[in-house]
Formats: sequence, structure tokens, C-alpha cells
Amino acid sequence: MKYVARQIEKGLLKASRHFPAIILTGPRHAGKTTLLKHFFPKASYVLMEDPDIIARVRSDPNAFLDELKTPVILDEIQNVPELFNYIRTRIDRNPNRHGLWFLTGSQEASLMKGVTESMAGRAAVFQLFPFSMGETAKAGLLRGGFPEVLDTPGMGRIWFRSYIQTYLERDVRAISMVRDLATFRRFLSLLASRCGQILNKTDLAAPLGVSVPTITQWLSILEVTGQIILVPPFFENFGKRLVKSPKLYFVDSGLACHLLGIESEKALGSSVFLGPIFEGFVASEIVKAQLNSGGERALYYFRDQQGLEVDFVVPLGEKRLALLEAKATQTPRPEMGRVLLQLARSVDTYSTTAYVVHRPRAKEALSGTLCPGVQALSVDQIQRVFG
Repeated sequence: MKYVARQIEKGLLKASRHFPAIILTGPRHAGKTTLLKHFFPKASYVLMEDPDIIARVRSDPNAFLDELKTPVILDEIQNVPELFNYIRTRIDRNPNRHGLWFLTGSQEASLMKGVTESMAGRAAVFQLFPFSMGETAKAGLLRGGFPEVLDTPGMGRIWFRSYIQTYLERDVRAISMVRDLATFRRFLSLLASRCGQILNKTDLAAPLGVSVPTITQWLSILEVTGQIILVPPFFENFGKRLVKSPKLYFVDSGLACHLLGIESEKALGSSVFLGPIFEGFVASEIVKAQLNSGGERALYYFRDQQGLEVDFVVPLGEKRLALLEAKATQTPRPEMGRVLLQLARSVDTYSTTAYVVHRPRAKEALSGTLCPGVQALSVDQIQRVFG
């Protein structure tokens, strides 16, 4: 696949001039290694999943590091977290030498633990998700954004099946002693059918015959490996009784479609899951825009116990909020902005901007005023607004 520019590049390049180490996390096959190899072609490369290499590191970490030529890319370094201490020692010998260590990992939690304990102040941390629509027009609702799927879309079904199997065998077993991978696979499909819903762990546990603590553990695995996004409710109390549980989405809509057995645009268009999948796609695009521009993830939803619900609330700083409704249509209508205006009127301590986010048209993206106080925004324009 021809290299496709990533929106995170500017931040990575800047950080490489100011930090000795760069940490790049994200789900498997999001393009982390391709990105680093493209922008730092002189860096040597070591995959830290090779059993022989792992054995060498654990036997004699200093000898292993002595043999490396810096700058170096150490891929999937979460497999040998003990190496962080030795890398830190080498950085501290020459703290003013920047851009020497490029470390990637697909298990954010364990990797971040090592960074927090050993690399604080020495490493710039980034997270890379699969392609956004702002990065390539090939990304979309049915295909998602994984590079290999976009490069050979006819192989998407086989690729996703293989991806799930690899994910189960490597990441799931590496993080937790999940003995029944078949049940975990069923859990993935069940979870896909709950996209866009408020998380109910009991509802997930019952059909699988597992406990609620097991569901909690499995959700944690999916979150730290970059497979799902849990969107919390907006914390501000507007004088209402608020729902407190998060909403659940998959990071990649293509993976969600595969888990639901949706294999064509026609099937997607007639599916009862079209709305929730599009809602999740919008959530993922917003998070990608935030992370790729060097910001922090800041995405919420609003729902009170009287039934007033807004899909997404995005803080913009200085008491400003963006309110968004995701509608899986190419022709948004003024009445779709009603709930946004209703919440905006009750938020007197914030300045609000309201958007109805919709699917792009085939030839042009519709944007502009939908009704007084509400803008229509095509999903492929999210990067421009939130990046």
C-alpha cells in the first residue's frame, strides 16, 4: 500500500526533536510501525514479539541494548516492560540527545504503566487509531479504517476474521488468563449489537453465562487494547438527575460490521444497526481528530432521567461546548436539531455550538446552517472542526 499521510505526523516530528523517546500506542495494525519507518527511515527496527529476542532481553538486557544502533524502533515493547528501566538509564546518560528511541505497543495500560514508572519526562506519548476520513477518503462506515482492509477491500471478511483470531491469541491471553476464548469471541459479537447503548453489564453477562466481574474484566481488556471507546456522561449538573453509566462504541466501524455479519453497503443500509454504527463512527472520528492534533480525548454524552439525550458533548475550553447529534442520513432536516436546542437553552453557564452530523453525499459534503442555532456537518468534516 502506498504510504498515506497521517494527521499525527506533525506532533510526532516535533516531539522527536525535543524528547529522547517517543511512545506510540494503539490497536494492532493501525499503522504505527509503517508511520515510524516512513518518517524515521534511518532508524533500525526490532520486533519485540520474536521469542528469541524476548529471551535475549530477559537474559542480558544490557548486552541486547549494546548491540542496537540508535535511533531504533522497538515494536510491541509491552512484551518486555522490564526493558524500560534500562532504556531510562541510557537516556539519563545523555539527556540532551533526542529522537533515539521509538517504542510502540498495542496494549496501552501495561505500556503506560512502564512509561509512568520509568520514562516520566523522557518520553512523549501518542496514540494512533486506524485511518480517519480526514486522512483518506477510503475510510468509511462499512470498511472502517484499518490500512490492510482499505488497501484490499475484497479481502475484508478474511482479514477481520484473522485479525480477531490473532487478537484473541496474542493480546487477550497476554493481558488476562481468559481460558474460554470461544465465549470471549461470542462476547465480541454481543458487544457489537450493543453499540451506542448505555452500558449494562448484567445484560451482557446473562446470555454468556458469565459473571458481571468477568464482563468488567473483558471490557477493560478491549479498552486498553484500543478496540472500544467508552463514552462517559457529561459530568456537569444542569439541575437535572443524570444517567451515570457510559455508552459503548467500537473504535473501528468495519470491525463492528464484521462482528454483526454486515458485509455490503446494501445490507448496512437496511440494517437496524445502521444508526448505532454511524453514531460509533462519529465518536471514533471525533476522538481521532483530538488525538491526531495532539490534544486529549474529551468526549461525553448527555442524558437525564426525563429522557433528554444528546449523542455527544465535546468541551472546547473556556466554558464552551459543542453539542452533536449523529444521524445516518445524507439529508439532515431542521427538526433533527430540536433536542440540541433544548439542551443548549438549559446550559446557561456555557457557550454552545450545535451540530447535526450526517453521512456525506456522493459528490459533495453538505454543511451550513440547518436551522437557527444548529449547523449541519458532514462526518468527513469532523477533523476540520475538532482537530
